[in-house]
Amino acid sequence: MVVDREGGARRTPGRAVTYAVCGAVLLGGCASMPDSGDLGNVESTPRQDTGVRVFAVPPAEGASPSEIMQGFLEALTSDDPHYDTARKYLTAQAARAWQPERSATVLADGPGIMAETPPAGREPNTGRTYALAGERVATVDTQQAYAPAHGDYRAKVHLIQDPKSGQWRIDAPPEGVVMGKSDFQRNYTSVDKYYFANHTRAGTTGDPVAVADPVFIRSKVDPMTQLVRSLLSGPTTWLGPVVRSSFPTGTALKKDTANLAPDDENRLTVPLNAKAARIGPARCTEMATQLLFTLRNLAPTLESVDLRGPGGDQLCDLTESRADSVAWHASAQSPDYLYYMDGKHRLTRLPASGASTGGTPVPGAFGEGTKQLGSVAVSRDERTAAGVSADGRSLYVTPLAAIAPLEPPVLTSQGPAADTRLSRPGWDARGDLWVADLNPARPQLYVVPQGTGKPVAVTLPELPGPIRDVRVAADGARVALVVAAKGDKQSLLIGRIEGGDSVSADVKSEDATSAEPPAVVDPRPAAPDMEQVTAMSWAGDSRLVVVGREQGGVHQIRYVQVDGSALEGPAPAALSRVRAIASAEDDRVPLVAYSEDGIVRLPSGAQWQKVDKDGTSPVYPG
Repeated sequence: MVVDREGGARRTPGRAVTYAVCGAVLLGGCASMPDSGDLGNVESTPRQDTGVRVFAVPPAEGASPSEIMQGFLEALTSDDPHYDTARKYLTAQAARAWQPERSATVLADGPGIMAETPPAGREPNTGRTYALAGERVATVDTQQAYAPAHGDYRAKVHLIQDPKSGQWRIDAPPEGVVMGKSDFQRNYTSVDKYYFANHTRAGTTGDPVAVADPVFIRSKVDPMTQLVRSLLSGPTTWLGPVVRSSFPTGTALKKDTANLAPDDENRLTVPLNAKAARIGPARCTEMATQLLFTLRNLAPTLESVDLRGPGGDQLCDLTESRADSVAWHASAQSPDYLYYMDGKHRLTRLPASGASTGGTPVPGAFGEGTKQLGSVAVSRDERTAAGVSADGRSLYVTPLAAIAPLEPPVLTSQGPAADTRLSRPGWDARGDLWVADLNPARPQLYVVPQGTGKPVAVTLPELPGPIRDVRVAADGARVALVVAAKGDKQSLLIGRIEGGDSVSADVKSEDATSAEPPAVVDPRPAAPDMEQVTAMSWAGDSRLVVVGREQGGVHQIRYVQVDGSALEGPAPAALSRVRAIASAEDDRVPLVAYSEDGIVRLPSGAQWQKVDKDGTSPVYPG
């Protein structure tokens, strides 16, 4: 395999020769592999910096079956856009049929290879069968959606020898591509594409709510064009039932479009086919908004997008500032305040930005300290607060206003103890309030429409254990659940929220339960490596911050993706005895925790700082 560096910098001749020779020696046997017997490993390529590109080496004349196997698997980890070099290791028929984009299988290490010895007389001298084996970590499907996976991986690969040329080639390759974890991290990057929730934001006449749909693309193979194509193809199967796309069915990039990139003015022109040519201006603006939100993953400085029809005519254009007014986008919302309970049981707030450590009680009943609360939540517009009493029995909702007496509770629990009653509450962008009743005799997840309607029971799937904590995403389309399992294990699941739109739409109904109740559907693990999750908070459009412990490890704070993939980059600085964590979707806002030192926060590039040694229950709006 040959390695090159992007950006116009040329390697010294000596280094170029070194890489080229290494690639040739590889196929000549420097990474030897037995023709039979024990497993051999294809070592994963060491992590490279982002400017390094890796190119595959074609098969050498007269290469042995083991060298063909080794070279093929190495070629799968290269930056070859269409795997043209990998196909040279296949027979002509196999090369035409093989679909590398169909799936990617990620193994803990590079795939082990074992030559199978067939019974005498069963396989001719012109054929060889090898087995690939390893520990499965994840899969990426044809929609580029990531899913954690466990268990052994095993696949057979068959080679034949051409009777005329004498060259060995693979006639039965593995399905898709297969590689080790470090090669996957070098070759692929996680990005969010954006669609609109099947509901609108509270208090508006129809503002769409943007929902992130994470996918993995090949990071060095025309990534912007890849990402646009993925967006146009529609949402992933898991998210699809709760979102919509403004692009008409069949919309695609104009034929032969490649190498999309912003111009010198940070403007990107996107040529589309005829399916998008007859849309109205409002829908075109929504399409451009989806593109702009999505492409910020790869081009944070992108300022505008220009959509063009098949004849080059402009359909519409959109600037960054206009996009944020077209659709509500959680990570673009910066909270005004951080909230917590002070030592006198008063809901207290201080500016979310800045270095201030002096909080002031909020206006209204919760700021008076007459009602002791165990947990709190503040609505996204920061006008209303919800609180669960210290004994966990009652859920109260009150305006953050000076003249606002405390009304009777909107929900009560009959659980036998404080830790088996109501969970901490949380608000979504629709203005709905979510809370779980942990009563073991009748566990239930509830949504309170607009915080004032009649609580509606949420339909739940079969879970591995009772719910211990719940945080609904700002978009109202997904919910994070901490679920108890055997022993002291607690896992983090992400579920899809379906239905319930009519419940939120008619909060004045005397019988809100007559509407279709919302349901949590198809929960999947978001932190598969953690066996005990003790605290969590949404920390972005598709990211959460969690406190927990891996098997055999110690408690730590780390970020996780909703699809269960590992996030690159440093974890938050260590902090002992964290009991609660709070984060805003806007990553410019400091992370906040409740630890043995009280309320502490972590500004960007700094260490943990004390805010209030007697404070508890920190929250940002949501």
